[in-house]
Amino acid sequence: MAQSTPPRDGPADARDLGEVTRHDHDAAPPWTAGGSPAIDVGGLGIRYNLRFTRKTTLRETFSHFARRDRSRAREFWALRDVSFRLTNGESLAVIGPNGAGKSTLLQALAGILMPSEGSILVHGRISSLLTLGAGFDQDLTGRENVRLAGAFLGMTKAEVEERLEPIVAFADLGEFIDAPIKTYSSGMRARLGFSIATSVDPDVLLLDEVLATGDQVFRAKSKARVLELVRSAKAIVLVTHDMQWVTEYCNRAIMLEHGRIAAEGDPADVVAIHQEHSARERAEKAAQIARYGGTIKR
Repeated sequence: MAQSTPPRDGPADARDLGEVTRHDHDAAPPWTAGGSPAIDVGGLGIRYNLRFTRKTTLRETFSHFARRDRSRAREFWALRDVSFRLTNGESLAVIGPNGAGKSTLLQALAGILMPSEGSILVHGRISSLLTLGAGFDQDLTGRENVRLAGAFLGMTKAEVEERLEPIVAFADLGEFIDAPIKTYSSGMRARLGFSIATSVDPDVLLLDEVLATGDQVFRAKSKARVLELVRSAKAIVLVTHDMQWVTEYCNRAIMLEHGRIAAEGDPADVVAIHQEHSARERAEKAAQIARYGGTIKR
């Protein structure tokens, strides 16, 4: 029987995945046949209360109590009615225009944001690389940060030491591995972060635009590593603007628009719809610029 969490005023900073209820679909979509579930998402909604995003005067506070009905106009749904199931062995691309809710979805799957409504169930160990440098101590060296990250990921000291050199070798930072993280470029941070995130043998791996960083050699290594995880029946959710990566290396795609799933299915088909929508939006903006003499009406 399906269960759902009651609506909340806004997402919390963190949550325990074990407390999120499961949404049982009546029937799995055809592309999940035969695979064991990795992620179940049912009716997911993430709501922000815009009243808490700016300073509020005392007069406005009293006005709120007198006109409570206006508060709903100050709510923003970053995600709404999002439902899908991901099985082991699938590499799911999440695409869409900026502001569509892609990164919000990954943060919810990672347990950073609490659902305002709906449910999420993640099976197994989850590893994520959502923001370059997130979780790194700027004053520690790369090697020291590997040990720190390993502890945060629940690895024992022996496990960390066993995986330390393979992580260092994959990142291929040379002597910089013993330099403070604050001296690293964004590409170097991405390389180290990706090496750590994929070293824990995760059941579910979440990636947000990280494969677009680094040089061509490292991007090729990263893609090979992702394919290796997929072949070993791991589930991957990737947010990207690289449509070539979506069509060549993902076996399923979802397109988000305005916080809702606008298309889902074969990567090539979803990419074609996304490109069509993007072209139409560009044409509309160009027409608006021409209509208003070089300025876009907001």
